[in-house]
Amino acid sequence: MVANEIDIKKITGKNIIPIIFILMTALMIPYSGFSGRVLVQEIIFRLSSNTVLVLALLIPLIAGMGVNFGLGLGVMACQIALILVTDWHITGILGMILAMLISTPISLLFGFFGGCILKNAKGMEMIISWVLGIFMLGVYQIIVSFGMGKVIPIGDKTILLPRGFGIRNSIQLDGIRGSFDTLIDKLLGFRIQIAGIVIPVFTFLVVAALCLWIWWFRRTKLGQKIRAVGKDMDAAAASGINVGRIRIISILISTVLAGYGYAIYIQNIGVMPVYTGANSVVLFAAAALLFGGNTADKAGLPRVIVGVVLFNLFFIVTPMAAKRILVPSEVDNFFIGFFTYLIVAVAFAINARNNKKEKE
Repeated sequence: MVANEIDIKKITGKNIIPIIFILMTALMIPYSGFSGRVLVQEIIFRLSSNTVLVLALLIPLIAGMGVNFGLGLGVMACQIALILVTDWHITGILGMILAMLISTPISLLFGFFGGCILKNAKGMEMIISWVLGIFMLGVYQIIVSFGMGKVIPIGDKTILLPRGFGIRNSIQLDGIRGSFDTLIDKLLGFRIQIAGIVIPVFTFLVVAALCLWIWWFRRTKLGQKIRAVGKDMDAAAASGINVGRIRIISILISTVLAGYGYAIYIQNIGVMPVYTGANSVVLFAAAALLFGGNTADKAGLPRVIVGVVLFNLFFIVTPMAAKRILVPSEVDNFFIGFFTYLIVAVAFAINARNNKKEKE
């Protein structure tokens, strides 16, 4: 009996973040007014479009570098690629693949720069990666707002600002919108549905392929070195592992996957915020990672999936539930924003406490 009680307490402690948000979401669902079918459809689309961005955070976390807030470097690389593909009017699946290919060398360049900065930032990786993301966002904005149309030729005047250079605040991605989500449907000539729920089959196949790659990669020699560095850098260095090199590689993988993940994410939406999209995407991906209870010792694909589902379900039902519970007014929007970001902050705080306990 005592042993069972200890086990339950231990399991609860290790999974406290998912448990808290499962309970909170369960309380919010009845007040949201959404039907089960609507919620399932929303989760299906968000699971397919958001998962790769969260997977991009997994390798640095395993390497002991915490949450990589420099993930935005890969997002910016993909945004540059998408602007170019839009300007060249390359559409459909070809446009998506080309955007991902173009983003790869840019992501590698940005990732190497970020990795060189972060490799020696022991214990301060999250703070420095956040500052690095803000700095690189400024560089990216200078390139996009002043370089494109002047230094970088842009032929499509519809995506330029009226002054003749600089990209507009948002651009339509009609050419590639749904190119992954509907590819199989177009080949078959009908939409794939299960009980009225539309399934983006090809996007899920891409996500599954990346999950299999990460599963395989973690079992390779390099993957084992990354895990060893994450567990104890000093012991890894003493065993002959080049810790700095491993940490740079972790950031490179994360940045490249972030570029791919953003391409998959934005093709589902079809509109790209040019100047403000990177930081918000990083925050939500990090929150989803933590909602699954991922830490350096407990990071894994099942927890990533749980985190994506739980985080998106929470953010679907919470705003509507708050509007129904509160008297509708201008104040409730401020409350919703305050409440949701407070919850994200709580998730970060609990995760930090769990990490400290694991180290102790």
